[in-house]
Amino acid sequence: MQTAQNIFSYRQFWAKRFGTAPVLPMSRAEMDDLGWDNCDIILVTGDAYVDHPSFGMAMIGRLLESQGFRVGIISQPDWHDKSAFMELGKPNLFFGVTAGNMDSMVNRYTSDRRIRSNDAYTADGQAGKRPDRSVVVYAQRVREAYKGVPVIIGGIEASLRRIAHYDYWSEKVRRSVLPDSKADLLVYGNAERAIVEIAHRLAKGNHIKDIRDIRGTAFMTQLVPQDWTVIDSSDVDQPGRIEQHIDPYQSEPPCDKQTSNDASDTESGTVVLFKPAKPKLDRTKTVLRLPTYDQVVEDKVLYAHASRVFHLETNPGNARALIQQHGKRLLWLNPPPVPLTTPELDRVFELPYTRTPHPVYNNANIPAFEMIRHSISIMRGCFGGCTFCSITEHEGRIIQSRSEDSVIHEIEAIRDSTPGFTGNISDLGGPTANMYNLTCKSEKIESACRRLSCVFPGICTNLNTDHSSLIKLYRRARKLPGIKKIFIASGLRYDLAIRSPEYVKELVTHHVGGYLKIAPEHTEEGPLNKMMKPGIGSYNKFKEMFEQYSAEAGKEQYLIPYFISAHPGTTDEDMLNLALWLKSNHFRPDQVQAFLPTPLAIASAMYHTGKNPLKKVSYKSETVDSVKKTRQRRLHKAFLRYHDPENWPLLREALKSMGRTDLIGNGKRHLVPSWQPAGTGKKVTPEKRPATAASRPRKKPVSKDSHRGSRSRKFTR
Repeated sequence: MQTAQNIFSYRQFWAKRFGTAPVLPMSRAEMDDLGWDNCDIILVTGDAYVDHPSFGMAMIGRLLESQGFRVGIISQPDWHDKSAFMELGKPNLFFGVTAGNMDSMVNRYTSDRRIRSNDAYTADGQAGKRPDRSVVVYAQRVREAYKGVPVIIGGIEASLRRIAHYDYWSEKVRRSVLPDSKADLLVYGNAERAIVEIAHRLAKGNHIKDIRDIRGTAFMTQLVPQDWTVIDSSDVDQPGRIEQHIDPYQSEPPCDKQTSNDASDTESGTVVLFKPAKPKLDRTKTVLRLPTYDQVVEDKVLYAHASRVFHLETNPGNARALIQQHGKRLLWLNPPPVPLTTPELDRVFELPYTRTPHPVYNNANIPAFEMIRHSISIMRGCFGGCTFCSITEHEGRIIQSRSEDSVIHEIEAIRDSTPGFTGNISDLGGPTANMYNLTCKSEKIESACRRLSCVFPGICTNLNTDHSSLIKLYRRARKLPGIKKIFIASGLRYDLAIRSPEYVKELVTHHVGGYLKIAPEHTEEGPLNKMMKPGIGSYNKFKEMFEQYSAEAGKEQYLIPYFISAHPGTTDEDMLNLALWLKSNHFRPDQVQAFLPTPLAIASAMYHTGKNPLKKVSYKSETVDSVKKTRQRRLHKAFLRYHDPENWPLLREALKSMGRTDLIGNGKRHLVPSWQPAGTGKKVTPEKRPATAASRPRKKPVSKDSHRGSRSRKFTR
């Protein structure tokens, strides 16, 4: 893996003399109290400002402050007028713009495109405090307020919209957010490296238009420099040169492989056994040309092809730059940033956060903060590669873990300084609870790898699955004075967990609060393959271990499995089989998750194009059916909530059309009853009810495996 300059090794900016702000200022009065005449950098965000490392603007703001810069925050400004963006004056260096911790469209709309009634990242959960497509709107208002000031966009909304992408809410392919926002630069992923270097270069007098070589950034340009090699991958029939990655431990190809390019010499009539190898291209000066914006708008196959090429160029160890024509200009995407080292990540999390909302909110409830105030992130990234998930596109596949000491110090800080702390840590996790310190066994292999997942279709033999460091962390954390209980609430990768029975025993014995949430997502092979998720057998094995260790600990504990409806590649029969599995296992989900096509995700490309980017894409390649019509999406959700009388009319109709009337009846083997309780469901033809039945179905005791809790998932899942 390529090395990079330590983000804390830069010479600090002269304004460091002002010291550390108690909290980053949100008003001119606060700036005056700090003795500031100007801010060097102003961050505009769609979230309420919480000075906590789980909130992006706080982490980036405190990091830039540690470099000596004066950083101000404009939180949830009124976007209808530029004056709200002038609250802190004109920054000396640049404006940083983000929609917040969520894509603004996901934040506001459900998977059924209905407006949500609240916003977890706003004081008192108030909805409507940010505009749709916040990055574009905020950037435009900043331009109106101060012409000529550099504008840099980032955060998850910018990351997921950094190239031409399918937009579920408008049902069309939209341009990259970069030309729409008219920003100077886009920083994607965890942007610490990029934003620190940009700030220092601007402070030295570099012009924003000259900053073009930083990894993890994108910009608009007119031409490809002459010293760069362009590989054309803009056509599925002519994908351009693809270099095969050789075994990193092999210095020369085997002899028997050197004849693979044998060809007849038409002049001499002889066979050429050895041909000189083509000169190896310099990856640092090679750029891949994706299909243009206009092409991916008009041709869904080219869109799927572009998605496949894009995702194959996401490993920081071997990714090449990408270009995509947008009108008369080129969108240029530099390779992903080099992941932070453990010491760097530790220092980022140990910056002087207050871990509380800004005082301007008084005692208002910010739901997202309440959920994470006593939780700790121990790692970032995910090598699972689930096609419906946004983590990979944003944080990458390389796991970045904090040191054990750093995590312990944060627990102690929460214990000693957080108001209202009762001794319970709500989570020690991250995007995935048990990927802490799990990395490839070889840096050379990792740098050469182009797999989209380390655990699908099976766990890679080069992946270290040793959970011992995580077990050690759990045990040390539990021994801290004043700590009563440490829960694990992050999503668990159970196919990895079963590789370590000791970990499962440790988890079940000490860190489960009665229920443990995991996400098999489905039971059927078709949709699971499109999700890149393990088969249900892994879940069954984990369930067996979970129940065994719960019994040994003398605890009554239950698994809560989560499932997705209407995912690409899912048929009505798949959902029926899942419903039958749920019924046979006595699960009755109260809330379910319908597939939501987020920008840039592989599953979203499947949904939009009907093609499978997990394989080579062509006009004759595998097709993927997706559930798009409202009625069928409702049906797939109804199968998950087969026990709800409101869904019975729809399910009866579907079962009849599927030739499965044998599942309609009043016995234990039936999925739905043949009668309808008064006042429920649609108006249907009355059916004779059993003479002994009451006007409503009897309320049966909830089975020990029943899921009665609501599903709470982060957007990155």
